[in-house]
Amino acid sequence: MTENNFDIVIIGGGPGGYVTAIRASQLGLKTALVEREHLGGICLNWGCIPTKALLRSSEINHLLQHADQFGFKVSGVSFDLDKVVKRSRDVSAQLTRGVGMLMKKNKVTVFDGHGKLAGKGKVKVEKDGKLVAELSAKNIILATGARARSLPGLEPDGKLVWTYKEAMIPDVMPKSMLVVGSGAIGIEFASFYRNMGAEVTVVEVMDRILPVEDEEISKFAHKQFEKQGMKILTATQVKALKKGKNNVTATLETGGKTSEIIVDRVVLAVGIVGNTENLGLENTKIKVDKTHIVIDKWCATGEPGIYAIGDLAGPPWLAHKASHEGVICVEKIAGVKDVHPLNTKNIPGCTYCMPQVASVGMTEKAAKDAGFTVKVGRFPFIGNGKAIALGEPEGLVKTVFDAKTGELLGAHMVGAEVTEMIQGYAIARTLEATEIELMHTVFPHPTLSEMMHESVLDAFGRVIHM
Repeated sequence: MTENNFDIVIIGGGPGGYVTAIRASQLGLKTALVEREHLGGICLNWGCIPTKALLRSSEINHLLQHADQFGFKVSGVSFDLDKVVKRSRDVSAQLTRGVGMLMKKNKVTVFDGHGKLAGKGKVKVEKDGKLVAELSAKNIILATGARARSLPGLEPDGKLVWTYKEAMIPDVMPKSMLVVGSGAIGIEFASFYRNMGAEVTVVEVMDRILPVEDEEISKFAHKQFEKQGMKILTATQVKALKKGKNNVTATLETGGKTSEIIVDRVVLAVGIVGNTENLGLENTKIKVDKTHIVIDKWCATGEPGIYAIGDLAGPPWLAHKASHEGVICVEKIAGVKDVHPLNTKNIPGCTYCMPQVASVGMTEKAAKDAGFTVKVGRFPFIGNGKAIALGEPEGLVKTVFDAKTGELLGAHMVGAEVTEMIQGYAIARTLEATEIELMHTVFPHPTLSEMMHESVLDAFGRVIHM
């Protein structure tokens, strides 16, 4: 067992924790990072990164199935599922090793084990039930993340009923699948398995899929998924799952009427719960609300010297939010000047389905509900030369402005590569740009980004190519 004194101890090595550790070290603080499983956390190992590798494979499969549209003759296309999964795992492993190297480069001391608060300024690190280290620090940051939510009667078993983890490493490709939940995680898996040939049904308890997105974008995506052969049931609940030898019978309820569907596998994507257990919160002033730790604008908890960031501290549950939150937190601790609290309305959200969905800021409805008089601009992918040349003419860019001040209130996109384009609007939000700055910005031709310009022009009656 070792005993160490640090300026900061961070519990959790995901995109919140490890980025915070690097920034703390840059600021000259002696920093320790405690991680019980994998550096990089869920994001690098079982989330953001490996799923994008899987989705890339499914996009290639989709393109090969439609190669004749691009002048290619391709026949007998098949895939090796084991290799598809292996590539995803290899990508994850490469990045995890990279995080380890970054820790060494930045002189962050890493402890392998489970971190737990053990009194004022104290953290105990245990591994396999044994105490391996006792750490002390004036400041402790909790970054333990979250895990998949499980609903009563719909518990995953890892064989027939999966969480995101099992869905990432299938041993066989299901011929049919039920995805419960249509948020980003559910829709991404639905898109992957559909493009790999499975018959996919998505069930959503809300009245539309991707419920946090702008309603117009949600409806557009819904139609595109159905064109691909996906079956989508909204305002529907899964009441029961009956497991057979190698299939599952799901009982569904829509508008008081029940029905049954038999599928090979079920993927549960019904939200997450914060990892607050066994952290030693009991004898502190830290408050937990619906499994998430309550923090102030500087990520401080109710207990002096203890902070929380990322998924553990509540929505939006995004890796980039966790990273940025951690940087703000540690810069405030270090006394850096000009530190600003995180404005969650400026955090872009991305869903890497096909077509992709991305957004930042307020939806049209949210803006109106907040009392804004709005101007709304739209531009379809079919009006863009690059989109047509790529064979991706289905999509929409939508912008929402304050009619009085010209402030960009929100931007919403569905279509090819919108997850890359959304950052342009995110920068505009950060710079508090109005329609004038966006109109006067020159966008390169031919690019998909030209649609961002056209949507702004459309909001103010000046659209060119529509």
